[in-house]
Amino acid sequence: MPFFPPLFSNRFRSSPSLVSPRLTFLNFHNYPSTTPEFRAKTLESNPSIKTPDSVDFDPSTVAETISSYANDWKRALDFFNWVEKDHRFEHTVDTYNRTIDVLGKFFEFDLAWGLIGRMQERQPISPDHTTFRIMFKRYASAHLIKEAVDTYDRTADYGLKDKTSFFNLIDALCEYRHVIEADELCKKMGSEFSAEHTKMCNIILRGWFKMGWWSKCREFWEEMDRMGIARDLHSYSIYMDIQCKSGKPWRVDRFYKEMKKKGIPLDVVVYNTVINAVGLSDGADESIRVFREMMEFGCQPNVVTYNTVIKILCREGRIRQAYVFLEQMHNKGVPPNVITYHCFFRCLDRPKEIMKLFERMVKDGCRPRMETYVMLIKKFGRWGFLRPVFIVWDRMKEHGCSPDGFAYNALIDALVQKGMVEMARKYDEEMLAKGLSAKPRRELGTKVLSDESDDECR
Repeated sequence: MPFFPPLFSNRFRSSPSLVSPRLTFLNFHNYPSTTPEFRAKTLESNPSIKTPDSVDFDPSTVAETISSYANDWKRALDFFNWVEKDHRFEHTVDTYNRTIDVLGKFFEFDLAWGLIGRMQERQPISPDHTTFRIMFKRYASAHLIKEAVDTYDRTADYGLKDKTSFFNLIDALCEYRHVIEADELCKKMGSEFSAEHTKMCNIILRGWFKMGWWSKCREFWEEMDRMGIARDLHSYSIYMDIQCKSGKPWRVDRFYKEMKKKGIPLDVVVYNTVINAVGLSDGADESIRVFREMMEFGCQPNVVTYNTVIKILCREGRIRQAYVFLEQMHNKGVPPNVITYHCFFRCLDRPKEIMKLFERMVKDGCRPRMETYVMLIKKFGRWGFLRPVFIVWDRMKEHGCSPDGFAYNALIDALVQKGMVEMARKYDEEMLAKGLSAKPRRELGTKVLSDESDDECR
């Protein structure tokens, strides 16, 4: 029988540990370096740990832990039920919503509706607009348009069938490239929201933008004019972004001047678009000029502003100057986000420098995304450096992120490239056991379907 300090109880010792056994003997509440979600996951995976406050989970800790299981809906739901049943945790709307989001991501809509029903039963909390925005988003991402519209009708049962829910539905449809259906729905029900025509048109315009149908964007922009629908700050912001993405950044200056002429107050979003546009058309120096101009007019840059300038500088190979703006962010109280660091990771070409910046990113409290880990694993794997590949892989697990299919495939590709076929096969089997889709590889005994067809033809 292993020794447990008096602080711990070994009442529940049936669940397998997901962390090193030595953590079982640590009073991790005294270690400030551990994150709240790590402490919650350690408690979940080590029922033998029973601390004085283990029955009093912080809602934000529970919410973050659920989000860390974004790629494993079963574990997310098990954790959700475990803290409620075994530790009498009273779930909040946020913890419900996060679990519903994970379930919807894996098309477990019946289970998601079951949680909505449970939420409704357990007053004083009840489903809110965010709950149904999540459902709209997940149905739209699964291309279940009828179900998304039916969900809007069901919001009436919860007293939430209003313009907010309608706009959330339209926005979700546009976000997942169902703009034609969203446009038809607006024409059908638009009269109910006539006072909000500009907002509705902005959502549709952004939808055509996401589709990349530039001619349709132009037609819709001109149609707004013919219909007498006023263009506001957001309309111009979206359309100027369209000009940038469609390869015509030089046109942004015309709309920029038009806004000034109309007396529309310029905000940081507009300036961010202009900074990006002039950077694309005239280079980084022009972007920096507009950056300084916005500050002179009293508009303070945000993290997107800095990211835009840093991205343009990195693209031009002006890394040192990009680092100067990174330091400015710290000095001005604008914390860098994951996009900031991605700008550097994409252009840096020295593994030591990348890893140093990655460690700084984590130390500064900027939580890497799954995209971050995949990007670095691919980059190091392409260069043939396996040591940093496994450092990043281990950091991903330490940070409480469950690897997705892209992460597994990036790691397996790196191993196959170095001829470590047996180890690659082990990870291939591990991802298949989790229900993730593995990439066909000849080295592991799998072939692309078209290759098999060719063999049969021969």
